[in-house]
Amino acid sequence: MSEPLLRLRGVHKSYGATRALRGVDLDLQAGEVLALVGENGAGKSTLVKMLTGVVPMEEGAIALNGQPQQFRNAQQAQDAGILAVHQETVMFDELSVAENIFVGRYRMRGPLVDWAAMHAQAGAVLAEMGAHFKATTLVKDLSLAERHLVEIARALSQKARVVILDEPTAALSQAEIRDFYGIVRTLRDQGVGVLFITHKFDEIFAVADRYLVLRDGAAVGSGAIADATEQSLVALMAGREISQIYPAIESVPGETVLTVRNLSHPTEFADVNFSLKRGEILGFYGLIGAGRSEAMRAIMGLNPLARGTFEVAGQRFEPRRAGDAIAAGIAYVPEERQRQGGILAFSVLHNLSLAGLSRFARGWWLSPAKEHDLCKRMTERLRIKTASPDTLLSGLSGGNQQKVVIGKWLGLDPRIVILDEPTKGIDVGAKQAVYHLIAEMVEQGLAVILVSSELPEVMNLAHRVIVMRHGRQVAEFARADAQAERIVAAASGASLSV
Repeated sequence: MSEPLLRLRGVHKSYGATRALRGVDLDLQAGEVLALVGENGAGKSTLVKMLTGVVPMEEGAIALNGQPQQFRNAQQAQDAGILAVHQETVMFDELSVAENIFVGRYRMRGPLVDWAAMHAQAGAVLAEMGAHFKATTLVKDLSLAERHLVEIARALSQKARVVILDEPTAALSQAEIRDFYGIVRTLRDQGVGVLFITHKFDEIFAVADRYLVLRDGAAVGSGAIADATEQSLVALMAGREISQIYPAIESVPGETVLTVRNLSHPTEFADVNFSLKRGEILGFYGLIGAGRSEAMRAIMGLNPLARGTFEVAGQRFEPRRAGDAIAAGIAYVPEERQRQGGILAFSVLHNLSLAGLSRFARGWWLSPAKEHDLCKRMTERLRIKTASPDTLLSGLSGGNQQKVVIGKWLGLDPRIVILDEPTKGIDVGAKQAVYHLIAEMVEQGLAVILVSSELPEVMNLAHRVIVMRHGRQVAEFARADAQAERIVAAASGASLSV
């Protein structure tokens, strides 16, 4: 093969006593998509930070087109042609799409900004991607999926040589994901080297040419995607065979603990009706925009325009605010864990105690002893990997962040837990841990609502599956009748009989 576009040799990086990267080698060719695969904590994020100039390399060598590189900051990496599109978008909401695409490098005509040129160039990039919004649109008016497209447009506009895509499809619908595949192939055809990071195996096999697997900071396997299988990649990632990721659900649903009737909203959903039993997992499936998350927020008192009738354990309640639902014994783990579920700048200890501060108070003051007791119980119960209770949430892997968010609510001893996309953006090993935790919840008598866009999750875990489409409840399946074709047909409105 020719000289790699990007070459890493013997790269090391440590954080204190933790070896994040241990002698990693990587080759990325021009016009190639390389899937970087590994569980959370394997070293992928550290490698991306190093390539984008966020953290320095301690040992090893980086070369672009055979030229040695040493990035001391993010600007140097960008100037060299390395750009990253991250799962969590960081943008200026009050600025336009064009301003975000060209931020820091506005097109100028003398001392003035050349708005016409900037809008035209941004519009051309957006058109190339098939975007349906204008360059003049304010970013605050875009969906999460559209924000991701703006980030990709920024990379395209800079004629990047290496584009790192870090979980870029997490917020995209199925149709948008298919369009995104086309964008990745366009980058490849233009000679760009693409480093593609995802936990979704279907995406790896759809767009990648080769793979590199990291485990515990070291490269443990690489090769052509054509020669790999999902099973072989999982074995490399985990260092063990995972023959059955889903646990057996032993609980038998008991008495009804939650009844929802005629739950409606003027624009988001209408006439949602269901009941939930003790020890039951009730799955909610649907495509993005189906109204599932919006309905769950209404149950938690977070959707003030929603109306409906609610009963918990036979007692009527009106969730006008989140405190009403919490007092009724309902917990809610939201889809966006980093924006809504936890506070990244807070410690593990303070995130775990955040939802029930009144329980840890002694008069006007918080009791550190009670907080530490909760933290100890939850880190042991959920097997949260953290150096200490004082570690910032931002310093944990995605899977461990999710465990902290779940632990925050379990510390309140709820009887109903709503899990909205609980495995979004986490690897197969962390998913398995969450699945086993869900099984433990219902075996202990909790009732769980599982909202998921991943069909295997709801089919393998839920006792019943409710399907929503365009804000309407369109079908319900018992586990024995939950066939993939029927569920997908109901969710998409296909002609297959359900």
